[in-house]
Amino acid sequence: MQKTELLERSQRPLPMSLLLMAAVAVHLPLLLMKLPLKSYDTNLHIFFASHYLHHWWDPWNPKWYAGFSQTTYPPLPQQWIAVVSHLMGLEMAYMAVQMAAILLLVVGVYRFAKLWVSPRAASFAALACVFLGAESFLVYSAGQLGTTAAAPLYLNALPFLYEWVRRGSGRSFIKAVALFTAAAAAHHATLLFGSFFFALPVLALAYFDREDDSERVAAGAFIARTVTIVVVVSAAIAVVLLPFWIALIHYPVTQTPIPHPSRANYILSPQWGMNYFVVPYGALILALPFIFWRGSSVARLRPLLLGFWVAFLLGLGGTTPVGPILLGRAFNVLTMERFSYWASLLALPIVGALAMELCARFRMRAAVALSILAAFTCALAAGWTTYHPPDAENVDVGPVAAWLNRDGHDQYRYVTLGFGNKIARLARLTDASSVDGEWNSGRMLPELMRYGGGALTSSKGFHEAGLDALRAMLMHADHYGLKWVFVRDQYYDPLLAFAGWRPVDHLNDGTITVWSKDGVPPAQPLNAPQMPPHWQGVMWGICPFGSSIVAILVLLIPEKRRRAAEERYPVMRDGELGLGRMVS
Repeated sequence: MQKTELLERSQRPLPMSLLLMAAVAVHLPLLLMKLPLKSYDTNLHIFFASHYLHHWWDPWNPKWYAGFSQTTYPPLPQQWIAVVSHLMGLEMAYMAVQMAAILLLVVGVYRFAKLWVSPRAASFAALACVFLGAESFLVYSAGQLGTTAAAPLYLNALPFLYEWVRRGSGRSFIKAVALFTAAAAAHHATLLFGSFFFALPVLALAYFDREDDSERVAAGAFIARTVTIVVVVSAAIAVVLLPFWIALIHYPVTQTPIPHPSRANYILSPQWGMNYFVVPYGALILALPFIFWRGSSVARLRPLLLGFWVAFLLGLGGTTPVGPILLGRAFNVLTMERFSYWASLLALPIVGALAMELCARFRMRAAVALSILAAFTCALAAGWTTYHPPDAENVDVGPVAAWLNRDGHDQYRYVTLGFGNKIARLARLTDASSVDGEWNSGRMLPELMRYGGGALTSSKGFHEAGLDALRAMLMHADHYGLKWVFVRDQYYDPLLAFAGWRPVDHLNDGTITVWSKDGVPPAQPLNAPQMPPHWQGVMWGICPFGSSIVAILVLLIPEKRRRAAEERYPVMRDGELGLGRMVS
């Protein structure tokens, strides 16, 4: 009896409470220290949230690019930040929303992994996602809130997709539709690209499992259910993100491609290989041989392996020709670290099986070794922003905001040079408008679209293309009401002097120089055709955020209980805990 009890205990999954506590223990201190504020895009998301906080029903934001529409970016995470900020301020609200996404990821990985491996292996996969290098890299270095918020929603939706196409469960259909729609409202790239890596393998698994003797499903019923949910989800997403689709169709991204190091060849540029391959994957690199071996040898894992393999190759950027071939022009628009993130998530079910088998065979030795590797992976990715910061040093934008907010200076537009990604924080602190910004899809000014440079504040980093864009903007300063240039990098001084600008003030102990141009008229609102009409603002304020409320409510619908003997998940036979021995 005691031996049977020990065997049963060894096959139980780790408690979900333990998994969630691990996520809180690892990430909550880092978030309370506001470590993501050092990342590339965190301030961008807070800037978007700040606009929703003050102008919920108007997605037109006049503070960047002389005005741009925020309907070009799905708003769900930023809207939640705006709502939560009423309780704790914008920065801490960002941390709270990111923490919620991390907790949702733990649940989502567990539910997703149970489709492929035993519940105990799935629980090891969920524990591994707490220390996942790609997750920490996106949270603390890249600051990609949209990606880290959408992926957990997709992972939680996929088991309901499986239940619907396999068993025709109406409850699962409703929950899958609600979660897929909310995920689309969180991030467009995950919808357009990432969903294929996750949904297609699950549909393939459901198709292979349809011949299960206990619940045989006719091919016609399987196809009908698949088509039904695709049509319904597509219709729901079309309605919820209608202003986004209108903006994308009428004003597609046609600007000159802006270079990004994630598209580099990591062999020829090993510094970017370290940043976008070694740091996100960490110790997961050691598991790659097992992932390919187990994934290819077990028939039911092959769809998962295929999704992982394609995402993995795309995550290598320009190291292989796969990215340009499969993505086409989108390769020059997307950043590739999101593909490494999706590949890591797809690998977790197999990694969970590996961890379970190692712990069963080597017990404490394996547990200690895996713990050290996991801690190293998470620490490397979380601390990478300290050793490889997005900006050379922190910039105090407070004095610049105070200067703009006094003496009518905010009647004119401005540009910063040498401020890096702190321009988003500056925009939150002042009502003055800029012709610069960080959201490339929102910029429609011809001076910026014509050249392959990013934000003007970092013009010299884009070499000739960036400096040409800056010269063009300075030349047309009168048209945009551009009167102020804040410079904290003397590299730009000769360019400004040659263009007819002169220094008029010094800020922050002389480290920032204010340049001005005489005769510039006050800034006037541009009659931009891409300005959304009022009805789009109403939809934007109701539908995306409402989709998340609907998703929360439908998840409260109780699931129909199934006997353990009816569960379809693969399990380990007694005595088959050795590596490479799984029941398919």
